[in-house]
Amino acid sequence: MPILGIIASAGKPRSVVTGGTLTSDATFFYRTFTGNGTLGVTGGALTADILVIAGGGGSGFNVAGGGGAGGLLDFASQSLSIANHTVTVGGGGAGSSGSGNGTVGVDSQFAALTLVKGGGYGAAYAVNGGNGGSGGGGGGQSGATGGTATSGQGSAGGAGFATDYNGGGGGGKSAAGANATSTVAGNGGSGSNTYSSWATATSTGVGGYYAGGGGGGSYSTTAGTAGAGGAGSGSSGSDVGNNAIENTGSGGGGGGSNVNGGNGGKGIVIVRYLKTAV
Repeated sequence: MPILGIIASAGKPRSVVTGGTLTSDATFFYRTFTGNGTLGVTGGALTADILVIAGGGGSGFNVAGGGGAGGLLDFASQSLSIANHTVTVGGGGAGSSGSGNGTVGVDSQFAALTLVKGGGYGAAYAVNGGNGGSGGGGGGQSGATGGTATSGQGSAGGAGFATDYNGGGGGGKSAAGANATSTVAGNGGSGSNTYSSWATATSTGVGGYYAGGGGGGSYSTTAGTAGAGGAGSGSSGSDVGNNAIENTGSGGGGGGSNVNGGNGGKGIVIVRYLKTAV
């Protein structure tokens, strides 16, 4: 991530910034939004880096695929005018409730910058995974494909497998969800740790990662593991899928036989700017 090089100079009005939760490290201030809000800029224009993560996808019913991670984009060195800038933080998609697929995650956006897409749903048995920021995993049947990802925002979901009914893994920001095999459901794709310094400064993410894919569910063998970044792991047998951690943009985990999948995690938006700019 490039380091901002614009410093408020003598005679230039310094920016006054409001909104979100304020934290800092040695170099930057951070404004973190865990829900919808407004970033206010007065006094002078502001140059900032912006990280936008959409909500993760929920997983479906009955040996389902894992939910795909919400899309993740960073916008470096953005010039923000004196104005109120709208921040939209997408919610995580719900896991299934008695039947059907999970729900696609909700989109996130900062002002008029590129819309960041919610994660694809983890598919129910014999259904293809949903498309999204990252794709959801296919349900536990041979030929049930993983969902596709939005270009530049994430990775594809993995395919399901019929023998022992194993769901595919949901895609993560940094890696595709794994295809299921006869002995194991698909693991969720890894999230990104590119923004670990942001995570440390704001006490967000999981171990420096955001936007992991959910693990696939299994009828009777080994469930898929969660992708790094707060995703839900898959489950086997009669256990329901695990929920993703909120404000990570990660996907929910697939459940076992005739049970529900987990919820996707809500997204997050973080704005950082040089301390010397204000």
